[in-house]
Amino acid sequence: MDRLSLVLVIIGAINWGLIGLFQFDLIAFLFGGQMALISRVLYTIVGAAGLWSISLLFTSHAREERTDHARVDGANA
Repeated sequence: MDRLSLVLVIIGAINWGLIGLFQFDLIAFLFGGQMALISRVLYTIVGAAGLWSISLLFTSHAREERTDHARVDGANA
């Protein structure tokens, strides 16, 4: 789930970059406009992936912290 969310966030970031640089919305272009149902569903999915990815900020940090503690504990043993 984490990797899928990351891929979707990257797709969303690329799309926003295209909008910012060239005023070109790739999702809308591919699926019939911003108001097309499929475009709106994709925007929603990418947004949900962005929200999910917020948890990665805390999860990966906690994982790294546990790994660091395990290394220190192992070195002291």
